[in-house]
Amino acid sequence: MENRYIKVQYKLYAPMGEEKEVRIIEETRDDMPFDFISGMNMVLDSLEQQLVSLSDGQDFRIELSEDEAYGPYIPEGVQEIPAEAFFVEGKMDDGHVYEGAVVPLRNAEGEQFNGTVVKITDKTVVVDLNHPLAGKPLTFQGKVIENRIATNKEIESYLNAQGGCGSCGGCGGGGCNGCGGCN
Repeated sequence: MENRYIKVQYKLYAPMGEEKEVRIIEETRDDMPFDFISGMNMVLDSLEQQLVSLSDGQDFRIELSEDEAYGPYIPEGVQEIPAEAFFVEGKMDDGHVYEGAVVPLRNAEGEQFNGTVVKITDKTVVVDLNHPLAGKPLTFQGKVIENRIATNKEIESYLNAQGGCGSCGGCGGGGCNGCGGCN
């Protein structure tokens, strides 16, 4: 399967709040469309599969079930973590850890992931490890700006960014320090 460079503008709708009212939760701007390369795990598989077959200028409305999007909400994904895990110099890092904050976490195997702080007590921080859109059907409505075969340079640029060179300024940035990704 060939990798495709796809650029779209869209509005993302999902049911939110107690009444499950469908609202816009994300929207691209004219000067900042969303672009990605297919086949590189950059977007939801079910969304990518539908976008890849669309043509330049084509309008779309793509509805994804919760299973096609971020899966069901799992109550066991809400965990209590000892408050000390969030201490800096002996006290809670309340500049970064507060209700609603997304905090970086690491499991025993060293894998990194994010959690949303739900509640803070003197002894624990309750963190929801579910994706914020878990358990919700999603609707993407928008227009394809560009859909074409990705160039080798675009694919290489993406792979370099994934390999750690994205933060060094790329091949022309001079800050790679021998990471090997910017040749």
